[in-house]
Amino acid sequence: MIGIHTPETEAEKNVESVKKKMKKVGLTHPIAIDNKATMWKRYSNSYWPSIYLIDKQGIARWGWSGELSWKGAKGEARMREKIEELLREPGDQR
Repeated sequence: MIGIHTPETEAEKNVESVKKKMKKVGLTHPIAIDNKATMWKRYSNSYWPSIYLIDKQGIARWGWSGELSWKGAKGEARMREKIEELLREPGDQR
């Protein structure tokens, strides 16, 4: 898992603040700081957060806009299902 932090405000561009928040909430996976919103624009995002499942070939295969459990949504379960589907696929899909 890799996170990409795209700030909503100028204050959220501070790398040290992001590191402190990661530690506070227990995030240990790598998180890139995308202060220029490069990936945000590339994926045509409209929501914080947006979550993408990328396969072994680097292809975005599934996405979820917004928080996974917002108002009872089953996003986390859906993500787990999609991960399991990808893990069952044979090696090279090209």
